[in-house]
Amino acid sequence: QVQLVESGGGLVRPGGSLRLSCQASGRPFNGYAMGWYRQAPGKEREFVGAIPWTGDNAVYGDSVKDRFTVTRDKAANTVDLQLSDLQPEDTAVYYCAAARGSVQAMSSLFQAGLGLWGKGTLVTVSS
Repeated sequence: QVQLVESGGGLVRPGGSLRLSCQASGRPFNGYAMGWYRQAPGKEREFVGAIPWTGDNAVYGDSVKDRFTVTRDKAANTVDLQLSDLQPEDTAVYYCAAARGSVQAMSSLFQAGLGLWGKGTLVTVSS
């Protein structure tokens, strides 16, 4: 069974940090870009960041650039998201995502139903 399983969500105070992890399993993920999206209550799903199979040149959404970092371990089939300087507007369910292709093609691949999603992990930023 192919699956992506997220962990590490929780409650954090503004200005704090958190690390999310995603374990991929069930098939080889060679050639897959992997990353993270998020969805806040009442809003559409938003691209957070993703990293190509090569593990370099991660790409980030404008709202998280310079605060969040995506890394991956190809041997372990994991992709992590380090969240720093968290703000209340970062409150959302964070989803791990994987698609065979480039980071730039991920959104198109998901729209075509060709990507994989985890079930999500909730991050709440509140004092």
